[in-house]
Amino acid sequence: MSAAAPTRESVATPTVAATVPSAARRRLPGRVLAWQIALYAILAVLAIIYIYPFLVQVATSFKTDADAAADPIGLIPSPFTWAAYQRLFLESAFPLWFANSVVVTISVTLGRVFFDSLAGYALARLRFRGRGVVFALLIGVMAVPAVVLLIPKFLVINQLGIYDSYAGMILPLLVDAAGVFIMKNFFESIPVAVEEQARVDGAGTFRIFWSVVLPMARPALITIVILSFQGSWNELSHFIVSTQSPELTTLTKGVASLASGQLSQGSQYPIKLAAAAIMTIPVAVIFFIFQRRIMNTSEGAVKE
Repeated sequence: MSAAAPTRESVATPTVAATVPSAARRRLPGRVLAWQIALYAILAVLAIIYIYPFLVQVATSFKTDADAAADPIGLIPSPFTWAAYQRLFLESAFPLWFANSVVVTISVTLGRVFFDSLAGYALARLRFRGRGVVFALLIGVMAVPAVVLLIPKFLVINQLGIYDSYAGMILPLLVDAAGVFIMKNFFESIPVAVEEQARVDGAGTFRIFWSVVLPMARPALITIVILSFQGSWNELSHFIVSTQSPELTTLTKGVASLASGQLSQGSQYPIKLAAAAIMTIPVAVIFFIFQRRIMNTSEGAVKE
């Protein structure tokens, strides 16, 4: 018996069927590329919209008052001048404001890293009566707007006798609910077996926390450092209700006074934006240094 010879139609049909998917595959990358180009174009426009005010701020700080008033959103100073920065450092108390902000920010950042980690570890690992109530109160504090607490905060600071002092500026900021919440969640992600092994070796609770668990929480600690530095550096309302002496003025209060026309009359856009540009530098430096280590997963410490 001889096999039937394939017909022309049966031979041609698979060829046509094979060419259709290949043509679709050729069209598909073109559509994907077009969507990617459109997406990147939208992102570029949004990036320009977002960064343009910052560029205006920097450019205006190098303008004269007349040039800033005539062309407020231009990016090319005409003429280019350092007059705003000279006035800022020579005719105002800006260096004192900067020094006060540095002292308060460093103290608050170190305090929050230590106390937030201690409280977070206690809520994550220690079993004590009322632990759930304490955590519920912590969540409740996070839900309360900060402006609502300004008057009670002033009354407490004044009653304790630390009003208009560095203690009144620093102590109420040493612990924040958000930092405790972050540290608690991160400590709960660390295997308990690590602590059990250290406890078998004779380590106490604080020793386990300080030497074993805390080094593993480095990503969370860096997150707390960035948030604490940024929050205390940009804090304004607390310093308004806790101080009144010019010697304790921070950058936020000082720049606010510049915005209200402390040095002279007129818009004074260059000097105001020069102060704002300088204020931005420390926070930006801290963020770009540590941004890659924010809340990464903890390094493995348990050997199977």
